[in-house]
Amino acid sequence: MTISPLAYADSLRIGSIDFVSPDEIKVLLDIEAPDAVALNTGTPRPFPRINGYVLIPSDEGHLVAQVEWITVERSQYPKRKGMQDFGLVDLPYPLRKMSLNPLGRLIYEGSHAGKERYNFRRGIDAYPSVGAPVMLPTQVQLRSIVESGENRRVKIGISPLAANAEVMVDPDRLFGRHLAVLGNTGSGKSCSVAGIIRWSMEEAKKARGDENPNARFIVLDPNGEYSNTFKDMSKVRLYAVEADPNNGIGQLQIPLWFWNTAEWSAFTQASSRAQRPTLIQALRSVRDGSVDAAVTPSHDMRRYLRTLVSAVQIERSSGSPWKAFPHNKNFLQKIEKWRGSLELDQSFRGNETIALEALQSVLDTLIVARTSTSANKYPHLDFTKAEVDGLLASLQTAHLAFGGSDVDVLPIDADIPRPFTGDQLLRSVEANAELLNVSEYVETMLMRIRTILSDSRMKTIASGASDMNLASWLTDYIGDDEASNGTVTVIDLSLVPADVVHIVTAVIARMTLEALQRYRKASKGKTLPTVLVMEEAHTFIRRYNDDAENQNAAAICCQVFEKIAREGRKFGLGLVLSSQRPSELSPTVLSQCNSYLLHRISNDRDQELVHRLVPDNLRGLLRDLPSLPSRNAILMGWASELPVLVEMTKLHETQRPKSDDPDFWAVWSGRRQDEAGHEISVERNVNWQQISDDWQQLDNSTEM
Repeated sequence: MTISPLAYADSLRIGSIDFVSPDEIKVLLDIEAPDAVALNTGTPRPFPRINGYVLIPSDEGHLVAQVEWITVERSQYPKRKGMQDFGLVDLPYPLRKMSLNPLGRLIYEGSHAGKERYNFRRGIDAYPSVGAPVMLPTQVQLRSIVESGENRRVKIGISPLAANAEVMVDPDRLFGRHLAVLGNTGSGKSCSVAGIIRWSMEEAKKARGDENPNARFIVLDPNGEYSNTFKDMSKVRLYAVEADPNNGIGQLQIPLWFWNTAEWSAFTQASSRAQRPTLIQALRSVRDGSVDAAVTPSHDMRRYLRTLVSAVQIERSSGSPWKAFPHNKNFLQKIEKWRGSLELDQSFRGNETIALEALQSVLDTLIVARTSTSANKYPHLDFTKAEVDGLLASLQTAHLAFGGSDVDVLPIDADIPRPFTGDQLLRSVEANAELLNVSEYVETMLMRIRTILSDSRMKTIASGASDMNLASWLTDYIGDDEASNGTVTVIDLSLVPADVVHIVTAVIARMTLEALQRYRKASKGKTLPTVLVMEEAHTFIRRYNDDAENQNAAAICCQVFEKIAREGRKFGLGLVLSSQRPSELSPTVLSQCNSYLLHRISNDRDQELVHRLVPDNLRGLLRDLPSLPSRNAILMGWASELPVLVEMTKLHETQRPKSDDPDFWAVWSGRRQDEAGHEISVERNVNWQQISDDWQQLDNSTEM
């Protein structure tokens, strides 16, 4: 016997609406509605179920709603159809009610190969009326709710609330507008991040006919969890403080000449009044593009004259030479020091010697006019504007004679990544401090620079290989043409010294963004899609006090990621954040994330923050967060057509990041079971001498 469509639809009815608002619909369940398991959809299914889906007929098809809560109320009259007896006294009767959150529309699009086809769309254009029926979705409808959407290319798991429908995402949506993976430690965040990278690469490889995809993932790994996660993938680039060529781990190199002025100022804690201007001028000097040239007396003099031109321009702009005492006295002391440093050399050419002698004469005239006591016992020290302009003209003439140019005189960008050594920077800071007469104020800054140059671990990171240049670094860390050297770069930051780890992280992130900015410019608007993954994001993208005059290294690091969050999408740079403390993250970065993968979150402050990220009518789903089991998460935002509970695909043990909980009992008892159920032995041998030698940076052969 074939059941009619109307009869089948009536068999799916579970209740009727008795309250409607834009963010909530209340339903009165029928007496005959299932109270544990629904059998009328063709497959046994738990009902009623919190966060389950129900349908309400509409003009376009069905309105999709999610169950937020279920309750029992005592009613005066039983509502069983056709069974009311008006001759009897009615006693209180239990009636079930539930509240729904409207999500979107499920539209019927015909049938294909004998199967019905539906498409889910977000948004509500017309709300139902009181009394409208509420129905259970069929298996096909239930799976269509989760599986709808365009360009669903990468499977990340299944939805237990939707008949184990496949949860697939569009990589353009997932990575293009930034993803935040949030949850407590041990909830499965790292496995989710590793899985999303792996599953995306596997699908891209299939799409290219089993060829390696032209993809770029850069994983910043502060805990050293990902060193073995992608080893089975072809050509994964691994970098760490301690290189291990036998295991494919290269030497992490972030040269000092990559650092910009903000990063140098943060590391050295340079004061804004004396130290920072000196540091910036020193960086301009060592980045004048001629570091690699042969150092000759003529070359040194050209650089020195260029610095003097810039110094006089600064003094003239501030009006110091003709200001009242002690400004004019300071300027006199400076030109006296400059005069003592302008010495002739036999290697100078004829025009160079003539120009330098003329400059010496101008300086001598200015000095003698203010130090001679023949006319006045207490000479007047003010300089006129004409005298300062004449000095500047003489300096510029001498600078041109030694091979400089008008363009060269202008202060170049102090942030251009041109090579220099730490010793060159030290000498430049000392020389510029002398020129600016602030030597006594830069000693603490010099001490910090010497500290980083003497740290043996930092030397290997900051010095850079002799044959390394900017192009080779970009090739190694971001990826070669067509990603021929691999799709994933893992940068292990676990042993980077604590006082520079924020700077190193900031430099890597900033260099990646600026490289992609220049790629788009060179490619006439085309972008190079790249994904930057930041583990333990609450440590490196931590909210800071932006009113502080001198920003520390952590603030500079956070500012770099804030810029990436705001502007990275335009240049093809996507951001993936993984954090167990979302309440400590920068609000700017978190607000720019358009997709969220939420694992178990127990802390009330973190829950409160997450609740503020979603619309009011979706907060019911987030009440599951404190009780989510491991590997389960809520996917919501731009990457998903609707918020959905996902059971993430399980990774093989060898493919997981090294972030498992400590195996206390396995170590205590000396054995554990592997995934196949076989018992294996567990050993933990300790050699504290080896660890202490490495910690103290001692050679094992050194006699103590």
